[in-house]
Amino acid sequence: MSHALFSPEDFEASPGPLYLQLQRLISEAISSGRLQPGDSLPPERELASQTGLSRVTVRKGVQALVGAGQLVQRRGSGTFVTEKVERLEQALSLLTSFTEDMARRGRSVESRWLARGIYAPSPEEIMALGLGANDQVSRLERVRCSDGTPLAIERASLPLAMLADPAQVTRSLYETLAARDLRPVRAVQRLSATNLGPVDAGLLQVAPGQAGLRIERLSYLATGQVVEFTRSLYRGDAYDFAVELKIGPEGGRRAE
Repeated sequence: MSHALFSPEDFEASPGPLYLQLQRLISEAISSGRLQPGDSLPPERELASQTGLSRVTVRKGVQALVGAGQLVQRRGSGTFVTEKVERLEQALSLLTSFTEDMARRGRSVESRWLARGIYAPSPEEIMALGLGANDQVSRLERVRCSDGTPLAIERASLPLAMLADPAQVTRSLYETLAARDLRPVRAVQRLSATNLGPVDAGLLQVAPGQAGLRIERLSYLATGQVVEFTRSLYRGDAYDFAVELKIGPEGGRRAE
């Protein structure tokens, strides 16, 4: 930005530690629109010169906002105001793929492949898929994006009987399975909150430690055979999950 964001006078009459004052001033500049999503913050040295604060104090105030998700640091590029991401609501009562879910919203879908091949199964995959120790597993790992924004990391594992050639999956896993009459008809999902580690946060282009949602899904055919074991990480700032609850058959009766 061409003009100074702050001056030493901004800190003269304010109470509290200086790094917290800087944190508050930057946050207020973001909420007021002085700093827009995608704007870059002045370099640490320049910000220290503008404010009269030490570089250590500036670094501490900026890092607090990075941890809160208001700023993001890109190696070699600088510190930027986090882009706003449209929050999406996904119904947990529907067994759909990411591709189908985004298509219903009229949004584009892109994938960045991290791994796609046949591997020796991990102990977790052996237990989930009911495999033998000498069996192999098809593994699909990718970052799922919509309209250019990374929203989720999917790590799917399937028995070779369900997917003998992982390279067949170019767009939607469920479309590939449906073509062979192997699309799952039910699933059990487990959700848990998590803080994204450095690697996953980098893939999702958010700050390490930011809130995320972990979903484990076991999907089945009508016969009860397991089709897939998928572990997904969703950005906490991009998704709301909703489920419809109905009162059980005993709900209308008075307890005796």
